[in-house]
Amino acid sequence: MYRSSLLPRRGRNDQRSPQRFWAENKIGRMLTIYPRDRPHVARQSRRTRWIAPNRSVNIDPSVVEGDEGLLSPALEKIIAALILVFLVPLMIISALLIKMYDGGPVLFKHRRIGRGGSSFYCLKFRTMTTDADARLAELLARDEAARREWACEHKLRNDPRVTPIGRFMRRSSLDELPQLLNVIRGEMRLVGPRPIVEGEIPRYGRRFAHYCAVKPGLTGLWQVSGRNDVEYRRRVALDYLYVKRRSVALDMWILIATIPAVIQSRGSY
Repeated sequence: MYRSSLLPRRGRNDQRSPQRFWAENKIGRMLTIYPRDRPHVARQSRRTRWIAPNRSVNIDPSVVEGDEGLLSPALEKIIAALILVFLVPLMIISALLIKMYDGGPVLFKHRRIGRGGSSFYCLKFRTMTTDADARLAELLARDEAARREWACEHKLRNDPRVTPIGRFMRRSSLDELPQLLNVIRGEMRLVGPRPIVEGEIPRYGRRFAHYCAVKPGLTGLWQVSGRNDVEYRRRVALDYLYVKRRSVALDMWILIATIPAVIQSRGSY
């Protein structure tokens, strides 16, 4: 059983979920995760620190300074809004096709981990059946190969939950267009690490603090390096590499490389 304690800079206690590991620089906050029988106190620190039950990771402040990237947040929001307006007809057609297929909801929102470990709802066009969770549980219960693939990659290459329309939208990356709204709301950037779910935090290990240093992106190194064809350990390495090496030149290269990656549908399924 774990317990979490967060002491903000002004000293007011703020209880958070035990599963929420997060580290945040510039405002002097630090979250501690600890067993109830071995409590510790989260002290204010100038260094970002992620503390798990049996380990702690200190990140040099220079790693998490400067999340501006290629464009200022305000300019990124304007660009995202302009792209959204330009793509409205395509998004309306996509929404109608999804609705006509099974009458279910058009959008799918899933809780993801953002900058500082805070959670937000990442938006996508729904590509799966309305009973996706039940289908996944049934498949994993009877198919050992699928269980191994899910445990290793958190993905299924031949996923029975994906609808025919959804499969096309995934291959063309149309399902990710609603994430422009996440950019406008300030939850994501145009370029950054891929947004992960809470269940993936343990797999990031000591690299999770680096992931938390920046906002996740609509595109990034993972998207232009083969996406789902990339093994999970390399995904983590790519996110870590982006945080360590991010620059105007790298962001520009990723944005340009995203175009052929989307057209060629590399690793999209």
